[in-house]
Amino acid sequence: MNPFTEKAVQAIQSIPPGFVMTYGQVAAAAGNRRGARQVVRILHSMSTSHHLPWHRIINAKGGISTPVDAKEKGNRQRQLLEAEGVAFLPDGTIDLNVYRWLGFNGEEE
Repeated sequence: MNPFTEKAVQAIQSIPPGFVMTYGQVAAAAGNRRGARQVVRILHSMSTSHHLPWHRIINAKGGISTPVDAKEKGNRQRQLLEAEGVAFLPDGTIDLNVYRWLGFNGEEE
């Protein structure tokens, strides 16, 4: 596993229930602030094998990003987040000032 992927996986695994990170935030924590699309690929290909809490990753506007043909996945993501205590605003976004996870700094302990 390359260093970016390894750190991205660590960042995603560090998010506790009830919090979220953005794709860009994970990318920056992994060492490439422009690597948000790479984070998408990591989530797509490694969520199951690495037990990643994929539902805790949202877009920079605080929204759920799913393709039009994957509406059910977006509904499932919202259900999982709500079950962890994450509240959605009336416009369907999450208040990042309240729920953004800032606990991962990308450095080994």
